[in-house]
Amino acid sequence: MKIVIVIALVLVLASLAGAGLFMLRKGGEEGSRNGRMARALAVRVGLSVALFLFILLSWGMGWVRPTGLPVG
Repeated sequence: MKIVIVIALVLVLASLAGAGLFMLRKGGEEGSRNGRMARALAVRVGLSVALFLFILLSWGMGWVRPTGLPVG
């Protein structure tokens, strides 16, 4: 379960890095660059929402349990 969550977080970060790369890259048409950046950011938002829903589903199915803060 932890591996799936970590992979999803890495994909979210990769999408964010891709959007930043499209924003900073020079050359090409301005419209195509903005379109690719917007698409990468939309993918990031979609992956984040999907990860959140997956964690809620996992909690509801009992696959993960909240442990809270350890009391010392």
